[in-house]
Amino acid sequence: MSHSVLNRREVSFQLFEVLDTDKLTRRPQFSEHSRETFEATLDTAEKLATDLFAPHNMQADKHEPTFDGEKVSMIPEVKAAFDAFAQAGFIRGRLSFEEGGMQLPETVMTSAMGYFTAANPATTGYPFLTMAAANLIRTFASDELKERFLEPMLNGRFSGTMALTEPHAGSSLADIRSNATPKEDGTYSIKGSKLYISGGEHELTDNIVHLVLAKIKGAPAGVKGISLFIVPKKRVDSSGQVGEFNGVSLAGLIHKLGYRGTTSTALSFGDDDECIGYLVGEPHQGLRYMFQMMNEARLGVGFGSVVIGYQGYQYSLQYAKERTQGRLPSAADPAEPPVAIVEHTDVKRMLLAQKSYVEGGYALCMYGASLIDDQHTMENESDRQKASLLLDLLTPVIKAWPSEYCTKANDLAIQVLGGAGYTREYPVEQYWRDNRLNPIHEGTNGIQALDLLGRKVWLNNGQGLMLLQEEIAKDIKASGEMTKTMATQLENTLTVVNRTFMVLADAMKIRGPDVTLANASCFLNLFGHTIVAWMWLRMANVAADKLAQAQGSDVAFYQGKLQAARYFYHWELPLTERDARLLQNLDETCLSMQPEWF
Repeated sequence: MSHSVLNRREVSFQLFEVLDTDKLTRRPQFSEHSRETFEATLDTAEKLATDLFAPHNMQADKHEPTFDGEKVSMIPEVKAAFDAFAQAGFIRGRLSFEEGGMQLPETVMTSAMGYFTAANPATTGYPFLTMAAANLIRTFASDELKERFLEPMLNGRFSGTMALTEPHAGSSLADIRSNATPKEDGTYSIKGSKLYISGGEHELTDNIVHLVLAKIKGAPAGVKGISLFIVPKKRVDSSGQVGEFNGVSLAGLIHKLGYRGTTSTALSFGDDDECIGYLVGEPHQGLRYMFQMMNEARLGVGFGSVVIGYQGYQYSLQYAKERTQGRLPSAADPAEPPVAIVEHTDVKRMLLAQKSYVEGGYALCMYGASLIDDQHTMENESDRQKASLLLDLLTPVIKAWPSEYCTKANDLAIQVLGGAGYTREYPVEQYWRDNRLNPIHEGTNGIQALDLLGRKVWLNNGQGLMLLQEEIAKDIKASGEMTKTMATQLENTLTVVNRTFMVLADAMKIRGPDVTLANASCFLNLFGHTIVAWMWLRMANVAADKLAQAQGSDVAFYQGKLQAARYFYHWELPLTERDARLLQNLDETCLSMQPEWF
């Protein structure tokens, strides 16, 4: 049984009907583009993903990279896919024409990347990290460093990583011990170790450019003393020639539950030989620079969760339509032929839940991508600032909500297949394993909850929250007869969110952050579900408007949108009442639990 990498009808709906991406061609930045060039980009991505990425997804999972003490080996299909991706120009797709790029909107690039991640998330990890690392160097590094490292990364000759985590510190970057000693020639000697570095060692490219967080000796304590360094696997001279190894050693490969085709590495810097690093930007500003790559990665993790969840949904849906078993309660006569399991109500429930999670998450991530386009290309500075405020506020949600609920979708896909879903002969178990990393990736979802409630909602005196409510109010006002009940329910939920926020604001002043943030995960769930309910109202409004004139398969498509929206409002949104109650009561059950009581 086979299925398409992604449902092109869904991609087009999100891109051109919900977001109306065509209108971007009226902005100077994208004026040389058209609907046709956007579609051609998606065509290329779909073909490459289908032909070169999807076929070795299961193979890369079964035959993960190996390390013989000298080099890392992996199946050859990974390099063929990476090289084709680079040659097609996707690594530099967002860049301007003057920089050799395709000057594509973020919404179109995100849609294109969805095909690759859906087809093979592990192989896509290598170009994804390279793109994000190259963008950081492009933004913050000196011209000399750009000349030395950027172009080879953009053409796929070098790859990139982000090296943050250390064995003793985990997500607590304030406690990193990697250090940098200045040298007379302006470079630095780097010494330290990093753990869980994706793509940290391989033979896919001529060189690997590590972006390493370290502290210059004598730097301030904590995060204020962190600097950022370019540390290549092999040294690169001023003319761009790749030379000898640079003291970056692979201590070992880490074997993961999923994402097995992406090397996860433990690296040591400066143990076997001198390791030379190049300071990016100003000293002690490294975490600020790295946050650009981290936030890009967080948005990417959210969307990656969506499309992996979508893969499970598509496969389990097709399976449910083809697999016959049992009879309906109203027709239990064993003489009657069995029905396809998609006819059973509980299977419909599981499929509706998956659909509501993955398509709601898809809309959320695409909305985030549209904010990036607005942030960079809106003509009015005030509008650009508004987009930035909204994106800052929503980034923790875009990362965490899909990685939580689209992984649940993969779990439900296994359940739809029954015993077959738990076997390695079917792909749904791998989809779940691959997606299970994403609630941990780029800051655990608990950290995203603390970021949302501890920082993001308060920034700029809560302007982002006020802007968000204004945007939601527009779609509530735009609701028609078929979506009015949803709009009213969303309006009521917003009232609950506001009431909860006011309780927490008072608690922060009176009882301090420990009590206020004790149940931050509840706030993330309440807030995230509210945002996804908004996404479903947006989609339902479009579907209701289109349904009257729809023909052929579009009738069922729009009906499916409306039914999934009803599911989310009837089954999912009411679950936030528990979160609101715990938050408003400042529940201390978890906070007051003592370690010795476990």
